[in-house]
Amino acid sequence: MKVTLHIVSLLAALLGILSFTFLVVAIGTDFWYVIDASKLERSENHTERLSSHTGLWRTCGFNNTCFPLVNPFRHKRANLTSSHRQLLNMHGAFVILLPLSLILMVFGAMTGFVSFLAQVHFFLLVTGLVFLSGALFTLAGVSVYIAYSRAAYREFLFLLGRRRLLDVLSIRFGWSVAFAWLSFATEVLTGLAFLLAARIVGLQQRRDRSI
Repeated sequence: MKVTLHIVSLLAALLGILSFTFLVVAIGTDFWYVIDASKLERSENHTERLSSHTGLWRTCGFNNTCFPLVNPFRHKRANLTSSHRQLLNMHGAFVILLPLSLILMVFGAMTGFVSFLAQVHFFLLVTGLVFLSGALFTLAGVSVYIAYSRAAYREFLFLLGRRRLLDVLSIRFGWSVAFAWLSFATEVLTGLAFLLAARIVGLQQRRDRSI
């Protein structure tokens, strides 16, 4: 039983470290959304690259020049359309949800360390639920970002009115989103590992009381 608990604790620690690392990389990098305009650049002989990649906090050109994301409607908030307000609200949602998931993972790591040392069923159970809650925040944040990107894309088409550009633009989600999904998956596995550890400790405690 102790060997099994030891293996589960090592697995939970490894998965927890991976989930935290994946989410830090996702939040800290700028490849959530990629616009590849290389075809347009070649056809129109642009001296500046039009391609760009965007993170949660800034947008960058492929020449490594980055600018912080700003609210383009901040000077005319009274005249915002409903679609613009929706975009701003969605942006505010995912930039809160994803860091909040990081905070929950840090809290879960602290309670998890103490619970494994003390082998307390209740603390292990709570830690598992904390990691599962963090996974829900990550899932919600990524889902809102995807919905935000689609809504922004529709708004872009409406304002531009030039659908022929779609033939030369390649727009896709980048590898930062993949790291966020990996973090979600490992968070779920971490939570399940803690719940399994709580079950092992609970069975051991009931067995000890019955002897």
